[in-house]
Amino acid sequence: MESNYKTILVPVDGSNQSEDALAKGAQFAKNNDAHLDVLHVLSTQQYGYNYGGMVDGDVINNLVEDTTDYLNKLVDRIKKESGLDDISIHIRFGNPKTVISMEFPRDHKSDLIIIGATGMSRLQRVLEGSVSSFVDRNAKCDVMVIRTNTENKPYIPFPKD
Repeated sequence: MESNYKTILVPVDGSNQSEDALAKGAQFAKNNDAHLDVLHVLSTQQYGYNYGGMVDGDVINNLVEDTTDYLNKLVDRIKKESGLDDISIHIRFGNPKTVISMEFPRDHKSDLIIIGATGMSRLQRVLEGSVSSFVDRNAKCDVMVIRTNTENKPYIPFPKD
């Protein structure tokens, strides 16, 4: 499959869905000779709620170190599995919805965003709204929402009754 996509963004949040989106994104990037940006957004809203708005430098440093370790391990695995070498990791602070759909693609000239369908619990989706839905509606570039895992089985976001 060939395309005009040269800079592909895959946001990851630690969920299985985002990691499966990354695996598919890496294969898509390799097949199209594109650069792959892997992004993790540390939500400033979340830390304000959890820490009463008071986040000191040590907490921020630990968050960035832990996230960097996670991204490096993830990218090492993806490089081995896909053979793609043109990958960069990025960490941003902010609102994941606007960073993923608007700010990062503008700054890095992303022409495709590949995102997992959901990484949130049902309660989080009700309270905050789906990041993938927001990105799909608001991004100026193309968006591919991954709804199946690497074994092409559909995700069931919450147990059926």
